[in-house]
Amino acid sequence: MNIGVVGLGFLAMLSLMFLSFPVAVAIVGVGAFGGYLFFGTPMVDMMGGVIWTSLNSPSILAIPLFMMLGELMLRGGIADRMYDALAVWLNRLPGGLLHTNIATCALFSATSGSSVATAATVGTIALPALEARGYRPGPSLGSLAAGGTLGILIPPSINLLVYGSLANVSVGQLFAAGLVPGILLASLFSVYILLFQGHNSQVESDPVPLRVKLAYLRFLFPPLLIFGIVMGSIYGGYATPTESAAIGVVVALLIIAANRRLSLQLLINCSMQAARTTGMTVIVLACALLLNVTISMLGATQAVTQWVATFDLGQVGLICVLIIFYLLLGMFMDAMSMLVLTVPITVPLVASVGVDPIWFGIFIVLMCELALITPPVGMNLFVVQGIRTDGGNFSDVINGAFPYVLIMIAFTILLLFVPQIALWLPQALTGNP
Repeated sequence: MNIGVVGLGFLAMLSLMFLSFPVAVAIVGVGAFGGYLFFGTPMVDMMGGVIWTSLNSPSILAIPLFMMLGELMLRGGIADRMYDALAVWLNRLPGGLLHTNIATCALFSATSGSSVATAATVGTIALPALEARGYRPGPSLGSLAAGGTLGILIPPSINLLVYGSLANVSVGQLFAAGLVPGILLASLFSVYILLFQGHNSQVESDPVPLRVKLAYLRFLFPPLLIFGIVMGSIYGGYATPTESAAIGVVVALLIIAANRRLSLQLLINCSMQAARTTGMTVIVLACALLLNVTISMLGATQAVTQWVATFDLGQVGLICVLIIFYLLLGMFMDAMSMLVLTVPITVPLVASVGVDPIWFGIFIVLMCELALITPPVGMNLFVVQGIRTDGGNFSDVINGAFPYVLIMIAFTILLLFVPQIALWLPQALTGNP
């Protein structure tokens, strides 16, 4: 297998994307045409069975359930109250509501597996308050775009679900591996705000009485309860990720009903939006599976692995090359497409130098996070810009998010040299050293 064929196919996909073809069409076009070109009609005939077998799995079923959970959190008023509660507790810190943005994104991420949903939800709630209190647009928008990326790292995560399915890795262990890095990354974001953005905030002159703060804590109970039940049922061995997602949806419905906000229209709106988001995700995943069939039959993975082995890079060298590769790729491709397109080749590649597949799952999700806030195709940048009401320049969002890009790159390098940041919790839960 000539390595040039792999490169040619990859360039063909990028070219189709640059010509404004949908990502799914670009992927399936190259995959199906390549399969037909090399193996004829029988190869194309078998692709349907491969897609059905791959998508007909419990882990894929968890995607619409977690999407539904996030929609219920937003439309049921749980997210609004959560933001208000965190604002009361964090507003007097240097950086004020910018800390609330990060904290709300982190907590919302613990119940929703979508980065875009996290950025859109928290941004819709936070921007009116930020504008009313005179916060500068750049730091405000940047904190929302960067905080939203936590949605695919802090479990439950749609991207980790897809990675687990593609790489044949335990989703439960991936969720455990993402928890500590997610909390640390959110903390680093807040430290940056504390040190460099304190002068851009507006601290309330009158402190909120302690009894009022304590009263607001009740609004944090619903998301923490949902997170505890969802993740506790997985780690306790009582439910699979799919079953835990269904339990989370039921608990969210009960909380919304107790708050007297449950209605038929709310259920319809939540279901429609969850279906749209799930449809986009699954279509890209299905097309990537078609491409993976062709890649596997052509022996492309083995060819790339042998080619990279000639450079004798080792673990650190290979990961550094992949950081540069994903940074460049993320500038032109959305996070989910980048994930499903590269996992079939990169997972065997890093396995050849002894990289743990659980650790690599966290690494590749961090790279997807970077893709979400790096122009020109940073999805979170467009989402946050889209919910602005002042009609400001897109450069405000880019400039505001840039410091967080540097923080995430530095954190990825730290994770490379201290892999136990990601591996400690799953090893502790499974009892493996």
